[in-house]
Amino acid sequence: MKLRLRGLLRWLSPGMHVKRWLILATLSLGLVLFGVVYAIGVDILRSVYAAIQVAGAVRLFVICAAVVLGSLTFAVSLARLVRSVARGVAPEAVEKTSTLIYRTRLLQRGPHVVAIGGGTGLSTLLRGLKQETSNITAVVTVMDDGGSSGRLRKAIDVLPPGDVRNCLLALAEDETELSRYFQHRFDAPGDLAGHSLGNLVLTGLEQATGGFDLAIEAMSHFLRIQGRVLPATLTRTHLIAELTTGERIEGETYIGQDPRPIRRIVLSTSPVPPYEPVLRAIAEADLVLLGPGSLYTSIVPNLLVDEISEAIERAAAEKLLIANLMTQPGETGGLTLSEHLAVLGEYIDLHRFDTLLVNSAAPESRMLAGYREEAAEPVVDDVRDDNPFSLTVIRTNLIGTAEWAGKLTIKHDPKKLGRAIARNTQAFLHPRRLAE
Repeated sequence: MKLRLRGLLRWLSPGMHVKRWLILATLSLGLVLFGVVYAIGVDILRSVYAAIQVAGAVRLFVICAAVVLGSLTFAVSLARLVRSVARGVAPEAVEKTSTLIYRTRLLQRGPHVVAIGGGTGLSTLLRGLKQETSNITAVVTVMDDGGSSGRLRKAIDVLPPGDVRNCLLALAEDETELSRYFQHRFDAPGDLAGHSLGNLVLTGLEQATGGFDLAIEAMSHFLRIQGRVLPATLTRTHLIAELTTGERIEGETYIGQDPRPIRRIVLSTSPVPPYEPVLRAIAEADLVLLGPGSLYTSIVPNLLVDEISEAIERAAAEKLLIANLMTQPGETGGLTLSEHLAVLGEYIDLHRFDTLLVNSAAPESRMLAGYREEAAEPVVDDVRDDNPFSLTVIRTNLIGTAEWAGKLTIKHDPKKLGRAIARNTQAFLHPRRLAE
């Protein structure tokens, strides 16, 4: 009984725009029936009525049977029609047609979210977020200079495609199958060795379309992503770390390898204009998310691009910070959560943010042993509820694991993260676009 009631309430809930068309279809059938009856005429109807004339309970049975049978036939025919159309659009979908349509329509009417970051943190966030809304804009740092991306930058002077590739795959309609191909690393002699197939595709598209942004649009179309991915800037620039010793290190890779404390991060060129669609997306957003990700090499680099920090600060959107799970050797070793916030506060006014989302669960001890060998620890949560930035602190279990570089690592669980954001933000609880 509870399941039937839940199904009825779900059918009655707003957002699908199905009920109005079902009512219109029924009224239209009634209009057609009226036209047919009117065309046949009274005399023929009387003859038919006289031929099957019955009385009492039999007459009532015939009426009920005709109405029920006709209604069921109409409903089954309509359901089969919708299923045929849905299979034509998404032939590999395994969900029930009604569930697929409901979920798709609901996600389309979800809040507009801008997620800012880079690295594996942003792609993990996007995997969970796309289960809650399809109105997603991922703003990705383009300062990577390591691995396949770094080699492509040096060889043909392109923007690094790695982080963009991961975000595109995270938002792809069929991520599992595509990831297997686009994450493939070439096993070949010479310059191709170790390059990611997805990186090469994006680089080739950049040359074919004439721009990195156009290449992202083309790949977004191929992958049928939910939302969009935008580079923070189209300017080719590098990160420079100014250490507490006064020395300077250029390049994300070298910054991450040097264990000495960082005083601040700057860019190698100036000015570094933002990609204009990023500013528009922030201004129009219902919710802006910052993090998770490497503090100095994934999150801060976006804030160093001209106007982006200011755009976030003045945006009317609700704003949420997502705390990292682990410290990072060479960047944030030994930093507590409040110290993470203090560093971030040097690049953006955290008083403009509303909420801080923090993991409350402890990782498994067997996994922590491997991290400790690399001088990494869980980020110590020392942020008080009455913190200096007046942030509302939400603590919940966000722990997950993922295979990375051939080993199991501690990561945010995408589903837990997406659900936590949806349950603890006004943008999801009271989305203004549902009423439009």
